[in-house]
Amino acid sequence: MPASSKKAKLLYLSKIFHELTDDEHGLTMPQIIEELASYGIGAERKSVYSDITALQEFGLAIEKLSTSPVSYALVNRPFTKEQILLLADAVQSSRFLTERKSNALVGALESLTSKPQATNLRKLLHVEGRIKMSNESVFYTLDAIQRAIAERRKVRFQYFQYDTDKRQVLQREGQWYEETPVHMTYSDGCYYLVAYNDKHEGFTNYRIDRMTRVRPSDERATRNAQTVEFDVRKYELRAFGMYTGTAQSVTLQVKRSIMGAVIDRFGEDVLTTEVTPDQANIHVTVMESPVFFGWVAQFGDRIRILKPASLVEAYSEYLQRIIDLHAQPAEGA
Repeated sequence: MPASSKKAKLLYLSKIFHELTDDEHGLTMPQIIEELASYGIGAERKSVYSDITALQEFGLAIEKLSTSPVSYALVNRPFTKEQILLLADAVQSSRFLTERKSNALVGALESLTSKPQATNLRKLLHVEGRIKMSNESVFYTLDAIQRAIAERRKVRFQYFQYDTDKRQVLQREGQWYEETPVHMTYSDGCYYLVAYNDKHEGFTNYRIDRMTRVRPSDERATRNAQTVEFDVRKYELRAFGMYTGTAQSVTLQVKRSIMGAVIDRFGEDVLTTEVTPDQANIHVTVMESPVFFGWVAQFGDRIRILKPASLVEAYSEYLQRIIDLHAQPAEGA
């Protein structure tokens, strides 16, 4: 066999083990020889044994499985099948990705495992009914924002929302936004850009899938104490649903039955003061927003805003507006 064919044989053998075997699926020696033949590579048992040893010495975890007849398999990979499933499910669950982009990414993840496991992966993933976005340019948007951050430039873009006919309508009559990109964060299935707004001297959030014509600006990014000291973890804890607002120190009185939900939202290091064995006060910093009020409202009488008084009043007015709205006769009913 020519030297070039011998080198190709090792590469094809590695390909066969990566694609067709795993810790549960092996190939017998006749099957390995047959697979090599499908690539136009002739081989004998003795030479294949030698090649397997070479691949093992290179670092491939090829082992002999206790099957009858004996089979050989690549039993260890950078990602386990459980990890691949978790990653694939996260991709399919991401609302900011279109169905086509999700399928392409899942296909790429499948290439990290064997074909038998990739088939099972498709069976285990349940994607029916998951809401997906239609903006195909989201990857280019992410790339443009990352370049702007790396080059310390502002990012220039237009932003749209939907009208009642589900049409995309550019905000600010199509005027361009030009702001300092600070951080990209993932919340509730969507990617957001946290940007510093010079005019308001504060941070604003933008849904990345609703940004369009995005590119790095020629203008240098704003650099000040706020942008330098930005802490994304604190910001995410305070901004419910990525709504921005004035950060406030808040005391909530909660019943023990919802402490799990409180910890899920604010983390195990949330500051608490026990009032009774069944009740505690929690002390957090949040941004006032309809999403925060909605989060509180879902727990009914199991949670109460104690202070500040201004937030108690704002929450009461929020609830009253809802009551008043539903007390009105429905139009078009």
